[in-house]
Amino acid sequence: MTSSPYVEDPAPGHGSSAPRSAFRSDAPALGLGGSWRFLLSPSAEAAPDGIERDDYDDKGWDDIPVPGHWQLAGHGSPAYTNVRYPFPVNPPHVPSDNPTGDYRLSFDLPDEWPDEPAVLRFDGIDSCGRVWLNGTELGVTKGSRLPAEFDVGPLLRPRGNLLAVRVHQWSAASYLEDQDMWWLSGIFRDVTLLARPAGGVRDFTVDAGYDHLTARGTLRLDADSGVRISVPELGVVGLPAGQPAEVADVTPWSAEEPRLYEGEVHTGTERVPVRIGFRTVTVEDGQLRVNGRRIVFRGVNRHEFHPDSGRVVPREFAVADVELMKRHNVNAVRTSHYPPDPAFLDLCDTYGLWVIDECDLETHGFSELDWQGNPSDDPRWADAYLDRMRRMVERDKNHPSVVLWSLGNEAGTGRNLAAAAEWTHRRDPTRPLHYEGDADCAYTDVHSRMYASHEVVDRIGRGVEGPERIRELPFILCEFGHAMGNGPGGLLEYRELFERHPRCQGGFVWEWIDHGLARQDAEGRAYFAYGGDFDEPLHDGNFVIDGIVHPDRTPSPALAEFAKVFEPVRITGADGALRVTNHYDILSSAHLDFSWVLEQEGTEVARGTLTVPPLAAGDSTDLPLPVLPATGAESWLTVRAALAADTAWAKAGHVVAWGQTPVTAAPALPAPAAGAAPDMTESALRLGPGVFDPLTGQLTALGGLPVEGPRLDLWRAPTDNDRGSENPDERSWRAAGLHRLQHRLVGTELLGDALVVRTRVAPPGLGFGMRADYHWSADQQRLRLRLEVEPEGTWPCTLPRLGVRMTVPAALGRAEWFGRGPGEAYADSRQAARIGRFTSTVDALQTPYVFPQENGNRIDLRWLRLTSADGAGLRVDGEPAFAFTARRWTSEHLAAAAHTTDLEPGDTIVLNLDLAQNGLGSASCGPGVLPQYRLHPDSATLTLTFTPEATP
Repeated sequence: MTSSPYVEDPAPGHGSSAPRSAFRSDAPALGLGGSWRFLLSPSAEAAPDGIERDDYDDKGWDDIPVPGHWQLAGHGSPAYTNVRYPFPVNPPHVPSDNPTGDYRLSFDLPDEWPDEPAVLRFDGIDSCGRVWLNGTELGVTKGSRLPAEFDVGPLLRPRGNLLAVRVHQWSAASYLEDQDMWWLSGIFRDVTLLARPAGGVRDFTVDAGYDHLTARGTLRLDADSGVRISVPELGVVGLPAGQPAEVADVTPWSAEEPRLYEGEVHTGTERVPVRIGFRTVTVEDGQLRVNGRRIVFRGVNRHEFHPDSGRVVPREFAVADVELMKRHNVNAVRTSHYPPDPAFLDLCDTYGLWVIDECDLETHGFSELDWQGNPSDDPRWADAYLDRMRRMVERDKNHPSVVLWSLGNEAGTGRNLAAAAEWTHRRDPTRPLHYEGDADCAYTDVHSRMYASHEVVDRIGRGVEGPERIRELPFILCEFGHAMGNGPGGLLEYRELFERHPRCQGGFVWEWIDHGLARQDAEGRAYFAYGGDFDEPLHDGNFVIDGIVHPDRTPSPALAEFAKVFEPVRITGADGALRVTNHYDILSSAHLDFSWVLEQEGTEVARGTLTVPPLAAGDSTDLPLPVLPATGAESWLTVRAALAADTAWAKAGHVVAWGQTPVTAAPALPAPAAGAAPDMTESALRLGPGVFDPLTGQLTALGGLPVEGPRLDLWRAPTDNDRGSENPDERSWRAAGLHRLQHRLVGTELLGDALVVRTRVAPPGLGFGMRADYHWSADQQRLRLRLEVEPEGTWPCTLPRLGVRMTVPAALGRAEWFGRGPGEAYADSRQAARIGRFTSTVDALQTPYVFPQENGNRIDLRWLRLTSADGAGLRVDGEPAFAFTARRWTSEHLAAAAHTTDLEPGDTIVLNLDLAQNGLGSASCGPGVLPQYRLHPDSATLTLTFTPEATP
């Protein structure tokens, strides 16, 4: 049995060389990824001795991919917790049942490998790794998402090198890595052997500042004596380390214009390609500025995740992430809650994203213990805190995209954080320091909060919140807009605050991607798993499903909403004119083309280009409407701003922003359907194209289509935000019995040519209710409903929705509508929905949230058609507008489902036609629905006209 006291040692690992910048050079390198031999033991004590020896027999072991996580390769199971540690909290001790994975790899050196120093680099081992090469122990590494390099030159042999690594799932380091994600173990980032030439480049820092007043750059290389830098494009050749050079007329780097200059750091024996971005980050007059300009973070928090491979994210998926961000107006990333794979920062440099680079540190589980025993204030952990910060800063210091360092996340406060902050300020005075947990900003340079309400953000912006120190600093929301399930609502109101208050400089939506692991059920149907799906005794359910893209990187409706709310150009119309405003922080609008299209009832009737003079950042211009043809129905002008040329992230023509303005109002509504006399028999009451049950007054058929309903519906399948907060809306709704309403027929009567059905809708056991009177009239082709509702008694809560529910034949699976679309929209999340004519299948109307919930609502409909394959079906017109959802299951089935595979299509389509729904908010972790978007019980009228349509 090999001794393993290092597992519970709070100190950082040992044996590795000093941290340095991540770079590749012309020196030989050998990637060691691929298939390794692997054995999982239930504990450190049960792990076999001698795995580092050449003669150890590993024939009984399995093969495993590296990089990878053993839980995703058939060894053990994933587990998810948000805050709580999945083991007893007794730092620095960890469970005796500590799964331990042993890895072995045999490899040969290439024939041309030089006989000189070399290092073995591990970019990520979770959570603690002990390393041997050719029988010699190299050391121990902790800090799962941080690199470790070991000097191995004298140990290498041309053939038959044996690399052995013992990885422990739990270690003292686990107390510092409680980061709201799947607990996954193993060698999950690259392993590389790097030749280190004598007289080569050991490490370097490129300092490339920019003076916005003179448009001059300053270039300085900090490195060992004899190291030089050359940037041919700037006329810099062989500039020695330590000697600054001024460069005239450089184009500065920014997220909006990521100008990089190609260069080399070199000695006589090694050349390192570098990409240099000139920029200066300052905090001045209470604002965070880059190159002298106030910036606004329109950002996302990004965990590294892939549904098949966990935190192993292939490069093509990282590229896809960045390109998708850029196409949806994301301009910043917070690397929550650890430094990413270094290749991701290369992408941020190239494509242009502001980055808050966050240390691999979170001790959130101690909040459950009132922070007692928190390592942040325990001197035993001092070296570990400093080691983690140092390794991140040294690794990532040459990335222009990194504009702030972050000490970590939700680790309380204490001397170890303060010491790490002090070291970072000394080591890199060119970047401000962030840490949300430093509420008084005693050792940080920006004021940061997470999930602050709109009211609190407004108070911060007005300078009336908190102590004097924080009132003098820039403010960012390091987390806001919790994107769990359907939502968030309220992004628009946050944007308005960022624009109103200069110190409020944006934030980072939580978060980029749902962490759903790809699985199949017993019938082979695919779904995404979350906490509890692996029988974890302690878990936090679907709280890990909180991204604005789904696990397969399909955009959620929230991403479209984000793109619209934070579009960098705003196009508005009023009083017969257009206003175009440039909301870029730095860039002019010269790279955009503007065009317009005029649509009559959603059908294009004219289009053209719009001449907009180039606007500097922050400027606006007013333009007359283009000359438009006359139209005879409701018409809207849509103006789009699109890329004029290809970029790295989108082709020319990609729409960056759009706006709409009404041109022609809707004509007067046709005369209401009336005049058809009711025809009563024992079995049916006929009114125009409608057939009713004479006893209940329920509509049973429309022009030969069997239907059921419509009748008053107040319920929706609760969203994650409905279920969130200490006093969730769902709890109030269920306490009020809104999920089990009963409909009592008060009476039916014929009033002239009209049928009136009077009902009372109320929950069992309670005294309040809703009077619902259905007024039906018809002509020969149309059936008109005027629903009048009146609350009775004292209602204790808001309403989930207010409308009617009915069923129609399952064959009516095609939808066309004139209203807002193409995607779903709700009261406080509707900016991305434009007025137009749209088509979809009923199945495609659904948003496949990993945890099923209310979805698919389309709003502001003037009319809706549901048709079968032959074109026959049903048209619904609103007086004036309504919302609809159509799905093949009920709200009750939707609410009962835990995964998408639980939703079985029924034999009808369930159609909801609504006056309104309650807003979404972001109460899953943050503020609830703003007052103006809450749906309160009140008198209301919903008027709809139904027209059966025959096959064309």
